[in-house]
Amino acid sequence: MLHQTVRLLHLPLPPSDLYAFVFWATMTSYNFHYYLTPSEYSSSRRLAWSGRHKRLELRLFLFSGLFAAYYAWFLHPYWVWIGIGVFLTFLYTAPKIPLKPFTQLRRLAVGKTLFLACVWTYITTLLPVAITGSGAPWPTLLVTLHRFGLIYAICIVFDYRDRKTDKEAGIRSLITYLDEKGIDRLFYIVCTIALISTGLLLFCNFSVGIVLALLLPILITMLLYPESKKDRSDYLYYFVLDGLMAFSACFTLFL
Repeated sequence: MLHQTVRLLHLPLPPSDLYAFVFWATMTSYNFHYYLTPSEYSSSRRLAWSGRHKRLELRLFLFSGLFAAYYAWFLHPYWVWIGIGVFLTFLYTAPKIPLKPFTQLRRLAVGKTLFLACVWTYITTLLPVAITGSGAPWPTLLVTLHRFGLIYAICIVFDYRDRKTDKEAGIRSLITYLDEKGIDRLFYIVCTIALISTGLLLFCNFSVGIVLALLLPILITMLLYPESKKDRSDYLYYFVLDGLMAFSACFTLFL
């Protein structure tokens, strides 16, 4: 997804260490997050597996963290930009840390979903722009809105599934706060923002093929939304929906 942004916005290639850092930092973040995630209230087989393998997740967190720190060292001219991403990532997991200063963050009504969407968007879209110091303003804005809208819409689907778990854990989000109609309204507003921003890329000299490739995962997410509210399959969530975030990259890199 990061390299897709580089190609879409015609950016100079960032340092190769950036790709390695993002990979290992992602591994670090997710293992830490799931290490702290209880599985008692979840019907997900994936989360149940996570609950039985906490030691493995802790080892993977430490192992990945060492590699992330190693590659971050070579990116020291960009530590400010990388630090923003690290901070946003930490805010996503911080409410799960069983210490009072962090558990207070559970009261934030928008935290969980918004932080995750922001960090994915920042790391894969704005970070390469900041590091390379290039990128035309309007295409950058539209690609950022496209990606944020797509990721936020997918996050809403995940949060809808996890509403009960979050309520039991005392974690609030917009999805636990809104009623059924409010959640639907939020989902379709976010998708509309993603669709409009993607369509406007045609006026920034993006080809029809590229724009269609970017539109496709948004449309698929919208089609899957009613079914995802009834289906709790881990394959739907961790393979199909998670995969849709990088789906367009497969097409645009070939195009």
